[in-house]
Amino acid sequence: APSGGWSNYTRVFQDFAFKFQGPNNLGAAVTSVVYSFSATILTVFIGLIAALLLNRPFKGRGLTRAIFLFPYVAPIVSVAFVWRWILDPRPSGVLNDLLMRSGAIEMPLGYLSTRGLALLLVIFFEAWRYFPFAMLMILARLQAIDNTLYEAADVDGANAWQKFVAITLPELRFVLGAIFLLRLMWTFNKFDDIFLLTGGGFGTKVLPVLTYEFSFRLFDFGRGAAAAMILLTILIVFMLIYVRVVMRNVDEQ
Repeated sequence: APSGGWSNYTRVFQDFAFKFQGPNNLGAAVTSVVYSFSATILTVFIGLIAALLLNRPFKGRGLTRAIFLFPYVAPIVSVAFVWRWILDPRPSGVLNDLLMRSGAIEMPLGYLSTRGLALLLVIFFEAWRYFPFAMLMILARLQAIDNTLYEAADVDGANAWQKFVAITLPELRFVLGAIFLLRLMWTFNKFDDIFLLTGGGFGTKVLPVLTYEFSFRLFDFGRGAAAAMILLTILIVFMLIYVRVVMRNVDEQ
């Protein structure tokens, strides 16, 4: 039966403890950290690559930009359904059928029902869906960099990599940090992506999903509220770090 007081927090932390019943059976707390940081790093990295690609004019750049934006503007339910259809564990599933026809695998795989693999896929899904956000912010900053800096580097004989390290990265330092912290906060608070893909099973249970299960599956609202308060506390810490980074940049300018 649901209980009140600090016992709710004790029980929540017990649920977060490591549960090594299998090699890939991570506790919810560890899963949340792995999922949030991995997805955020991958999101920023892909967004940076895409922004660098779109920063120079080329034929079809407008179409490429529209294609890149699609994951971000498409409804989450629709894209999650498409991913589940592609990753269908049956032999007739799109990916299974393709890999079996090519001889890459002999038996169909349960991509979203295999521990480890399921977590990797939801991380990649998160990065694929939200890299356009990072791309747009980075691209806006890239287009604001003074071209005379690159012209001076050309005169000095700098190659593309040297210009990227010496000019581009320092100019992107603040925006990359801001994107990282924002995406980290939002990803740590993510519920719908994981819930729609795996339901929080197979090693993908994170704190928001655990909060949902406490409250609406077990109807233990005390533990659900305790988990939500822990989540809120963590997000406040992230927010304070973000504000500090922003204010430091304002002071430097």
